[in-house]
Amino acid sequence: MVTLGKTEMRKQAIIKLKNIPDTERKRIEKRLLNNLLNDNGWKEARSIGVTVSNGFEWSTRPIIETAWEEQKAVFVPKCLPKMRKMDFYQIHTYDQLEIVYYNLLEPKPDACERVNKQDIDLLIVPGLLFDQKGYRIGFGGGYYDRYLADFPNRTVSLASEVQVVNELPAESYDVPVDSIITDKQLN
Repeated sequence: MVTLGKTEMRKQAIIKLKNIPDTERKRIEKRLLNNLLNDNGWKEARSIGVTVSNGFEWSTRPIIETAWEEQKAVFVPKCLPKMRKMDFYQIHTYDQLEIVYYNLLEPKPDACERVNKQDIDLLIVPGLLFDQKGYRIGFGGGYYDRYLADFPNRTVSLASEVQVVNELPAESYDVPVDSIITDKQLN
């Protein structure tokens, strides 16, 4: 049996996600949002760390807007490629974002305040594939694994059932998330 490496697994996951029809995508996103909002981690959190979704990723705008409606602080990452790290900034409006490399939306550092890790009660960690232990395959930059190495609070990922597999190859530096919320159930 041939085992796929992370690079090939990543490529296949991207193809699968890009090929989900719009009606199915909207249904999955609605269930993911509903399951997230019913999760105790969400209910107890006063602050949320979340990326601004792009392209074929599950939309995070409803999450951001619900957090604002519920008076939760919203923290969004800014990648610092030269230092191979990221910082999170609090945003109050989408006007505090700018388009950067790969067409990503990130905070304008001069328009918002940088926050410390311990200020993020619940961090929603993106990814392409997840396993039962919470390990993930992301987009390959390692930003989240470095950030999570000493992250003190709760982490969760959102995934459709097709993104969850039994086991993924894990390296010593990989950091699993605390839980995975799927469109079917809370794990």
